[in-house]
Amino acid sequence: MLTNYLGIVSLTENDSKLKSLTATRPLGSIPIFGRYRAIDFVLSNLVNAGVTNVGILAPTKSRSLIDHVGTGKPWDLNRKVDGLYIFNYSYDPPSISDIKLLKSNMEFLLRSKKEMVIFTSSHMICNIDFEEVAKYHEESNADITVVYKKVTNEDDLFLDAPTLILDQDSKVVGVGKNIGRRTLVNISLDMFLLSKEFLIECILGCLENGNCGSFRDFVYKNVQNMNVNAYEFKGYVGCINSISSYFKVSMDMLNVDIQSELFSKERPIYTKSNDSPPTRYFSTCEVENSFISNGCLIEGKVKNSIISRGVVIEKDAVVENSIIFPKCIIKSGAVLKNVILDKNVVIDSNATLIGHNKNPLVMEKHSEVDLSVLKEVKRV
Repeated sequence: MLTNYLGIVSLTENDSKLKSLTATRPLGSIPIFGRYRAIDFVLSNLVNAGVTNVGILAPTKSRSLIDHVGTGKPWDLNRKVDGLYIFNYSYDPPSISDIKLLKSNMEFLLRSKKEMVIFTSSHMICNIDFEEVAKYHEESNADITVVYKKVTNEDDLFLDAPTLILDQDSKVVGVGKNIGRRTLVNISLDMFLLSKEFLIECILGCLENGNCGSFRDFVYKNVQNMNVNAYEFKGYVGCINSISSYFKVSMDMLNVDIQSELFSKERPIYTKSNDSPPTRYFSTCEVENSFISNGCLIEGKVKNSIISRGVVIEKDAVVENSIIFPKCIIKSGAVLKNVILDKNVVIDSNATLIGHNKNPLVMEKHSEVDLSVLKEVKRV
């Protein structure tokens, strides 16, 4: 167990291609698979490895994040010693880099008795054994170990993600960007293992040089000056950096094999509990290959979709290849295909919303589709 490790989760991630879902929440708060949030995976990975002290570097718009993680109880991080800390969770100030956040909260690092650090983000969805990564890092005697995965560019899931150039000894000698030209690339998962002492040196070096906006950028720009090793992760990884990739990752979870790997009994994924009654399925409903959370009322047809808590799907409504966030209402006769509905969206009777399977139609939070204004919306 990694009792000597401190976890740092940086949510100052690039969400420029996710604005319709991150307008009121950080990327880490985006709902995943009906009842989870993106940050649940990395927090669970940390605590499953024995990490008991976690700091979250949060941007603005973090009300939903604070509401979800709370004191850290679902992850056993509500402790008198160590536990969970959240930094910069106000709404009004502009977003700042994780380097400045760390510098402003240097006391968090200095007071911690942990000597090692796992520095990660929330946009890479996987179930990883950090104990194995830590063992590899400590045996390599590297300054930093970064986790990566060999992927193909068949579905464009990892576009714009950083790529690692490795030598024969798995040492990082360069860092590029995935623009989709190569069929096989080493995608960085933005997970770093290093000593706390070296992290502090990196923070001060970045501030001194003034040419890096984040810890990740500092590492990638200075791989030639540091001993940076790479650890290959061979399990499933879903990258959330755009609406299309979020949609693809969510649909992947309906695959039984991927679902079994991500939600492993040996390394469970924890989340905030929400006491809801069981979903009620009416005699008129049809459900096929879908995940439906508690507290829903299902009268219509649901196929290849993910339905969050408290959703109402009325009689003769059709929901196919779609993701429905909590407390949405889809009225009788409405048809949704390749659609993402954010929270509290109301779809009027007989309305039709159709997106593309690689470019889903997104209805933002609290919006309403009324037939008096709109009869049909299609994206093909």
